[in-house]
Amino acid sequence: MNTHHPQVLIVEDDAHIRRFVRLTLEAEGCGVCEADGYQRGLIDAATRRPDLLVLDLGLPDGDGVDLIRELRQWSSMPVIVLSARTTEASKIAALDAGADDYLIKPFGAGELAARVRAQLRRHQQQTPDGASQIEFGEIRIDLVRHVVERAGEALHVTPIEYKLLTLLASQPDRVITHAQLLKAVWGPGHLDDSHYVRVHMANLRKKIEQLPSMPRHLVTETGVGYRFKR
Repeated sequence: MNTHHPQVLIVEDDAHIRRFVRLTLEAEGCGVCEADGYQRGLIDAATRRPDLLVLDLGLPDGDGVDLIRELRQWSSMPVIVLSARTTEASKIAALDAGADDYLIKPFGAGELAARVRAQLRRHQQQTPDGASQIEFGEIRIDLVRHVVERAGEALHVTPIEYKLLTLLASQPDRVITHAQLLKAVWGPGHLDDSHYVRVHMANLRKKIEQLPSMPRHLVTETGVGYRFKR
């Protein structure tokens, strides 16, 4: 991490997990503040304005998914969910509410630190308004001309493939759910048509990835959605 010390808010009611997370983040050079419940967490998020929120879903005075929804009304700070809820439905609910990533308990210090670094980096380096291109590997996306190139050669992508690619590539390391992709690309009337996403993503991978069967950039989050990696 750079000389700026990112500030992280941990909202978790289990003191042992809270301590483990705090020590992990402090070892990464983060400043840490803690809250043990929904209301305290929401107040601290509003007053302290941290760079990132690490959030347990099962809080004693409220559900973490509701906290994310409230937070998203006024803040775009990255949110990493920590939860013992292992079902895809729980992951999707948190991500659709606005979480950026999801870690299942128990988790290791190394994985937590890597996810935190990725979200802080993504938030700091998000494609700024007015940026004209996104580059990764041999691929260059010209956001002004709506053109995709590989090693300087134009790639033919359909308008839907272009929308999917730019939506994912502009938010690296963030898990984006099927519902979020469907709403953004096809509109709110297609939220049950997740097969649309699978078909178009398969075609897009054939054009973007060196090995479409082992994608490096357009990564599947099984049962949930996709994550773009540079």
